[in-house]
Amino acid sequence: MESVVSRRIIKIVCGVALVLLIPLIAMQFSQEVNWSVFDFMVAAFLLLATALTLEWLTRKFKHTTYKWLWIIVVCLVLLLLWAELAVGIFGSPLAGS
Repeated sequence: MESVVSRRIIKIVCGVALVLLIPLIAMQFSQEVNWSVFDFMVAAFLLLATALTLEWLTRKFKHTTYKWLWIIVVCLVLLLLWAELAVGIFGSPLAGS
């Protein structure tokens, strides 16, 4: 059991690293993408926290309805946080407003 969990965590970390390669590569070809090291750290934290939470939820809840409800809630929170940090849609202090 422990080996399966550690393999899943390794896959999650590798998946997050692959997703973060997209803006890193885009920065080499475009002036439109301009991420700092802090931006990559925040994005990595958000993606890892979300992915690990989703992994935990899929193991914790056996009832499909509850599982999907919580998965949707976690994904919506990620999207709202990401949008707020990116463009400040709510004008909160998180976005520097």
